[in-house]
Amino acid sequence: MRPIIEFCANNMHHGTDEVMQKLESNPDYDVVEYGCLGYCGECFLSPYALVNGEPVFAEEVDELYDLILNKIKEQEEMDKLLDDL
Repeated sequence: MRPIIEFCANNMHHGTDEVMQKLESNPDYDVVEYGCLGYCGECFLSPYALVNGEPVFAEEVDELYDLILNKIKEQEEMDKLLDDL
């Protein structure tokens, strides 16, 4: 399954647009931007994205990219374990 990474347009003031552009350059990911993802309180306070529907929050935008990649890897490992059952 191709990872779907969703970004909130209202969260771009944290610099998440740079993370989004970086991820868009990878053809293995589906990257989508929405006007609102419904995490308004968290959106105001910190950079975040959804990875296959699961929120990933970071203290700083610089760490968001790595946290997203870690979440994708974690989900892929879990999918593999479930497939092996």
